[in-house]
Amino acid sequence: MDIKGHNLPLLVSLRIMLDEKNITRAAARLAISQPALSAQLARLRDIFGDELLTPAASGKGMVLTPRGAELREPLRLALQHLEDVLRKPDVFDPASSDRTFNICANDNATAIVGSRLISLIRGEGFSQIRLAFRGVDSAKLSDQLESGEIDIALVSRNAVPNIMPHQPLLDEEFMMAQRKDHPRGLRRPTVRDYVKLSHLIVSGDGGGFHGFVDDILEQQGLKRRVSVSVQHYSVVPLILQTTDLVSTLPKKFLMRYAGMLTALPLPFETRRFNLHATWHSRFDKDPGHLWLRQQLGRCA
Repeated sequence: MDIKGHNLPLLVSLRIMLDEKNITRAAARLAISQPALSAQLARLRDIFGDELLTPAASGKGMVLTPRGAELREPLRLALQHLEDVLRKPDVFDPASSDRTFNICANDNATAIVGSRLISLIRGEGFSQIRLAFRGVDSAKLSDQLESGEIDIALVSRNAVPNIMPHQPLLDEEFMMAQRKDHPRGLRRPTVRDYVKLSHLIVSGDGGGFHGFVDDILEQQGLKRRVSVSVQHYSVVPLILQTTDLVSTLPKKFLMRYAGMLTALPLPFETRRFNLHATWHSRFDKDPGHLWLRQQLGRCA
């Protein structure tokens, strides 16, 4: 394959297709139409003399041919090296940069830190910079950071991938949240009060009714009633506002909803909520990445 002509963009497209194994998702990542990407795939098949990807028997997505699988990792590394070479290492001007930063964060971290980051960057007039937030997939996180698909992730300390550099952003207490006009009033709950209430918890995996608070209570021979389990923090304030449920949440998250919810101290000691930013070490000295980490530090 001769890369002196116009074939380098084809290799970029091939890398994305080999990663996604899905023309629709690959076209979305490349910001081109599906027909245009299909035409590129046809040309790549002709160049390599191989199908590279074929439709899956299930009808969902595509599977790599042996040749496609063989190309995947060397192609990723080669293009990543080229990207590193071309990246300007000496200066980053947020006022003129149109760089896109891809950030992994669950909706709690996005609500606490991500929303502040957006306000900060927009408020300072850096309108060309783009921020793309996506959910955290712990099983893929290390590979996403290494490949450059993700620039930075906002996760708890125990979710930081091994050997990845990281910087602490938050370390704060949990509190009990209830609606403003909750019939129990505004008194601080005792442990007995707490376990008698109906609770809502956030289950990251979905469907769970047991959390770290339940472990603490069990050590004291107590059990609370968990009535509702949701997968996303963002819906919790809406549910609490219209029910007599209570929920145990990070203090800084609750501060955003001070107008609709009351936050009260817990009647027992718990672990603290922590949030770290983590990235791949090859970005340690990247000026744009350094700037992003500085802004995240300001948002914590």
